[in-house]
Amino acid sequence: MSFLSRDNGGSAEEPAVEVANGARLIPRITIQAFCEHSQTAQLVESAVHDRRMSKVALTTHNGGLEGAIETYKANPTPNLIIVETSARPEEIPSGLERLAEVCDASTRLIVLGHVNDVLLYRELIRSGVSEYIVLPASAQSIVSAITELFAAEGAAPIGRTIGFLSAKGGAGGSTVSHNVAWAISQHLRQDTLILDMDLAFGTAGLNFNQDPPHGIADALGNSQKMDGTMLDRLASKAANHVNLLTAPVVLDRTFDFEEREFEQIVELSQKSTPIVVLDIPHIWSAWVRHTLATIDEVIIVAEPDLANLRNAKNLSDTIKALRPSESEPLLVINKVGMPRRPEIAPNEFATSVECRLLGQIAFDAATFGTAANNGQMIAEVSANNRANEVFRQIGMHVTGRNAPEKSASKASSLKLPSFLKKKRA
Repeated sequence: MSFLSRDNGGSAEEPAVEVANGARLIPRITIQAFCEHSQTAQLVESAVHDRRMSKVALTTHNGGLEGAIETYKANPTPNLIIVETSARPEEIPSGLERLAEVCDASTRLIVLGHVNDVLLYRELIRSGVSEYIVLPASAQSIVSAITELFAAEGAAPIGRTIGFLSAKGGAGGSTVSHNVAWAISQHLRQDTLILDMDLAFGTAGLNFNQDPPHGIADALGNSQKMDGTMLDRLASKAANHVNLLTAPVVLDRTFDFEEREFEQIVELSQKSTPIVVLDIPHIWSAWVRHTLATIDEVIIVAEPDLANLRNAKNLSDTIKALRPSESEPLLVINKVGMPRRPEIAPNEFATSVECRLLGQIAFDAATFGTAANNGQMIAEVSANNRANEVFRQIGMHVTGRNAPEKSASKASSLKLPSFLKKKRA
């Protein structure tokens, strides 16, 4: 993770400098700044007027470093934290260690401080803090530091790719993927992009009550000139923090793709959006194999019957072979408890498939049917439905908020932000 600190410098009233045409835009990240002084808050808020920050969601809070520590004891951390501290140089590293204990591993930090100390700067940078800015400073210097982190040439993609695949047609992979994406966007308040990869029969547009003129087919058809700006224009906004690349759902032509056909779209999506959810159709082809081999997480959605068990087992074995050094596929059992249907117990199902059971969703025809017909998510139709908590738990796990079950020492090391891991290495 990387941190920012800020101070109440006189430059708080300086307008952010508009950058030249062609400058790289910072992707759709969330930034939370914790300031000790009102002037510093004004300085940080003025940074959003820079064109490079046009996609960024930035909020400011009081309390500085201590305020950030208290906030993240009970709340998820954003992509970037900016924290102001007036502490003495010898006290800052220990304060950052306390902050690291309540932060997610992927969060970055920029520190705004009041002490111009070269030794402190070197120690913070060596330990993994992204930048230390001495106040007073200009809004442009803050924007430039953020740009260097997220939009510079060679910057690591910010997006985490999560693919959902049904073990059998009708198992509900699309419904689960859309509701998990919704849960992530609402609970983490991070932008989420859903790629509907079933071009002939996709349901993302229906489930979000959207019928945009452009979508994923346009992105595939313009691959030669596709870039982040064009991809952003083709996506449609379905809700706060939720964007879609919908399928055309037409049968006047067939969609036969090469193995790497979707690779460029997925990579561009990773560079611009923190969470990328892939709604993968229930087919088996070269491009599906390649996609499953290259994304961060794979979720198999299955119903608790024999055909789903057979298919889920085949998928699990194949995906494990495709990605031997990556995370193993995870399992979600859907439509549990359907009346008069003999079922395989979820834990027995997961044991047979040799997948970790990430969640089980009860059969609820009335609620899910209403949501589908209205073009809404389950949380919008029934806020207290138990499925919402399952969707939230799935979302927290696949975004790294809940570490896999490992030994206590491994679990704690996985949670450490990058600056602390470097320091302890």
